[in-house]
Amino acid sequence: MLTIKSLGDFSAIVYSCSMIKYFNKFLVIIGFLSIICSLAGCTDSESKQRDEYFIRVGDSVITVLDFNRAFEIAKVSYLHSAMQQPSAAGEAQLRLVKQMTEEMILLERARDLGIKITDAEVKKAIEDIKRDYPANVFDQILLEYAVPYHSWEKGLETRLLMEKVVMKELGDQIAVTPDDISKYYEEHYKNDKMTSDIKEVSKDINEIIIKNLRRKKIEKAYKPWIKKLQKKYIIEINKAQWEKITISQTVQ
Repeated sequence: MLTIKSLGDFSAIVYSCSMIKYFNKFLVIIGFLSIICSLAGCTDSESKQRDEYFIRVGDSVITVLDFNRAFEIAKVSYLHSAMQQPSAAGEAQLRLVKQMTEEMILLERARDLGIKITDAEVKKAIEDIKRDYPANVFDQILLEYAVPYHSWEKGLETRLLMEKVVMKELGDQIAVTPDDISKYYEEHYKNDKMTSDIKEVSKDINEIIIKNLRRKKIEKAYKPWIKKLQKKYIIEINKAQWEKITISQTVQ
C-alpha cells in the first residue's frame, strides 16, 4: 500500500490558447473525481467492487479504468512535450492520485456528517458558472471532451458537496476579527484618496475583505485538517496496479 501525504495545490502548465484556458477553469470548478464519478458511478457500486480497484476509501472505489480516464483529461492541462517525459508524467500521475484520494475522503466525510446538496444550490451554481463563459464556449468544452451535460451537472453537485464539507468543518471555526480587517485594509486598500479608518470603508469593501480573509484562513487550516481525516479513514492504493501504470508510462 502506498503512503498518501496531504495534497497541495494541483498546479499545471497551461496552454496559451483560449479554449484550453477555459477548459482549465472548467477542471478547477469540477475536479477530476467529480467528472469520473458522474460518468462512471464510482461510489457504492457492486460492479465496481468486482473490477480491479485502484483506489479505495471507505465505500468509494476508483478503478484502474477510472484513473486512466481521469489522467487523459488531466494531461490536457500540461504541455504536450512535458507529458512525453516519463518523470514529468509520473509526477502528474502521483498528483492526481493524491487529489482523487482527498476528494474521496471528503465524500466519505459528507456521508458521515449527513451533508447533502439541494437542487436549488446546484441551479444557482450553474447560473454563476455559465455567466463567466463567452457564448457557446461552455457547450463547446463539454462537446470536445465528450462530457454529457447531465454528467457534468452531477459532477458539479459532487464538487459542491466537497466544498460544503470543508466550509462546515473549517468555515464555522474561522473568526475574522476587526483587527484582521484593519490590517488587511492597510495592506491592500489604503492610498492617498482613502482614509485609514476602517469605519469609513464601504460595506462592499468590508465584505470583500472578510471573504478574502476567511478564504485564506480556511486554506491555512485545510492541510492539518485533511491529515487528521486521512488517519480516520482507511485508504487503499493497489500497489501492483500502480506499478503497472507507471511502467506503461515509462515505455510509451
